[in-house]
Amino acid sequence: MQKNTLVDTLTEFGLSENEAGVYLASLSLGPSTILAIAKAAELKRTTVYSVIERLQRDGLMSIEVQGFKKRFAAENPSKLENLLALRREKFKDVLPQLSAIYSLKSGQSFIKYYEGVAGVKSVYDGLLNELRAGDTYLVISNQEQFINLDRDYFAHHIETRARLNLEARALFQDSPTARHYKDIEGQTRLRVRFLPEGTKLTANLVILDKKVVITQLVPPIMAIIIENKSIVAMHHEQFEIIWKSVGKESSRE
Repeated sequence: MQKNTLVDTLTEFGLSENEAGVYLASLSLGPSTILAIAKAAELKRTTVYSVIERLQRDGLMSIEVQGFKKRFAAENPSKLENLLALRREKFKDVLPQLSAIYSLKSGQSFIKYYEGVAGVKSVYDGLLNELRAGDTYLVISNQEQFINLDRDYFAHHIETRARLNLEARALFQDSPTARHYKDIEGQTRLRVRFLPEGTKLTANLVILDKKVVITQLVPPIMAIIIENKSIVAMHHEQFEIIWKSVGKESSRE
């Protein structure tokens, strides 16, 4: 098989053209210097350095020390199969997210991601700007962990939200912070019930009339906004089922 055909095949496997060229050059040369590999691959030495680093991370090249000199060697081509298997696994990890984006591709639906605490706060700033008196605002939360993302910011957010006079209810995982907000329901205009004992949440859910906001409370911290009628309706139904099932006894003594 000619060199160009091999390069094309390796790029189809997921290597870049430079990675394929350097790997093939090293494979044909055996343990060699950067200069020799660069000449064989017809690339600049500076380019070859960075390419070899990437191939090393993928387990396709290694370093051999001979005296005071380093030689770079291509790993057995069977390692390519391991690389493909790893990339397949990574693809499986992101496939649900890609499928979600695909299913929400119509003009009436979308999904957005915001990273970090700053990104989460920007989402909640946006909610305050969008909400109007009488709107629905439902929460399922580990309030202790949620508030601790930034206690000053979210305490202020709750105070501001209270002034909007929303139809607001919350299902909280039991905690000192959750009990505090149960005690001041009148001030926050937020009716609170507690989730069953033993509930352990690592995400915060806000359900509005036209969207849901999911905030991951463990690293990596992120917020996801989903606008889709069916998904929003499903979350409303689930909230009502839980709200009715916990009942007034969830106030906790």
